[in-house]
Amino acid sequence: MNDPISAETPESDAPDTTSQGGEVRQKALQEELSSLVDVVGPGPLVDLLLERAFGLSATDIHFDPREDGLYIRLRVDGILHDILVIAPAMTAQVISRLKLMAGMDITEKRIAQDGHISNAILKSQRDIRVGCGPTIYGERLVLRLMPESGSYSTLDSLGLEGDQIQMVTNYINAPYGMVLSVGPVGSGKSTTMYSCLDLLNSSGRSLLTIEDPVERRMKGINQIQVDTKIDFNFVEALRGALRQDPDVIMVGEIRDPETAHIAVRAGLTGIRVLSTLHANDTTSTIDVFRDFGIPPMFIADSVNCVISQRLVRKVCLESNEEYHPDEGQCQFLGIDPAQAGSVTLKRGVPSDSNFHTGYSGRTGVFEILPIDPTLREAIIHNKSSKELQSIAVAQGMVTLEEAAKKKVLEGFTTIEELHRVLVFSA
Repeated sequence: MNDPISAETPESDAPDTTSQGGEVRQKALQEELSSLVDVVGPGPLVDLLLERAFGLSATDIHFDPREDGLYIRLRVDGILHDILVIAPAMTAQVISRLKLMAGMDITEKRIAQDGHISNAILKSQRDIRVGCGPTIYGERLVLRLMPESGSYSTLDSLGLEGDQIQMVTNYINAPYGMVLSVGPVGSGKSTTMYSCLDLLNSSGRSLLTIEDPVERRMKGINQIQVDTKIDFNFVEALRGALRQDPDVIMVGEIRDPETAHIAVRAGLTGIRVLSTLHANDTTSTIDVFRDFGIPPMFIADSVNCVISQRLVRKVCLESNEEYHPDEGQCQFLGIDPAQAGSVTLKRGVPSDSNFHTGYSGRTGVFEILPIDPTLREAIIHNKSSKELQSIAVAQGMVTLEEAAKKKVLEGFTTIEELHRVLVFSA
């Protein structure tokens, strides 16, 4: 990873910052921004940074104050990259500019604030959520770049296998019950739920979403934004939504026992419920519901399907090389070392085309748990999550680990990336 370009870097002509694929390259972006720091004010600099970040498909921009200035980093494919360092003399102007755009109080620097830069300000259909708070060196800002409105991924483009797509499609088309997407922050859960919601979107159904924030605007769907400032939270919004004759409800996230109880009740009373939840894998989702105090019978009868997922970086298509696995890699992948010569894997070669990481873009790795009669019976009898997983695997469930290794064998990603993203059992 290259060092960030300081604001003291000598000026140079702004280079062409677009590639054949329309992406801004890291070095070119660093040079372009550093050449403008001393020439333009904070407004044009911030506008250009936002434009370039969207062009890179970045998900976040970090403005981190440190002793020697304001460090600007972009999160691309899940990894933060240093882009620019703003001199201390200009730091306050950049922070104030962003806070003004986000509707924040620029005079308040002692507490955390939340803000929103609307698509009207940006003159596009992209929103930005802004969070700021104090640090020992000044205010820190993080911008979350919302996905483009009207842009939805199909289930196959997410990385699901053919049989997994069929399974998910069957369960989201069930007349009632819950389909849950689980995983850590940043694992693509919301994207999966939007893809499922898009498949259900028709004029013959009443569809509602309850979100914080609303990430994508969808035509034909009533989207509700919660607002904790006026105590309009998920619980209140969900209670209200159930009185509005819905066929399908998407709850952005189940965070607490009360929301979980209401969502389960909705799934039992003829409503299709889509939602996300923080859980390590599919069967541990059942433990989360138990911890929320939901009776085992209600869990078994309301949950139709659980999707556990992770995002792994893909080997760069423009800059990569093929190789044969060594003995340790064969053991990890379940390959006979004697057959290593016939197995070809891929790994990226660091270059300007991939931010010097060897990776470009991401794909999903999925574990699908359908709640069939056998598992329902096990849930009712309070079987542990490990026992539930054993039953599911015996019935053919492909685990996250198995799905991830398949991506390596198919040349989509690398063993190193799997170790970064997944925790494998010994």
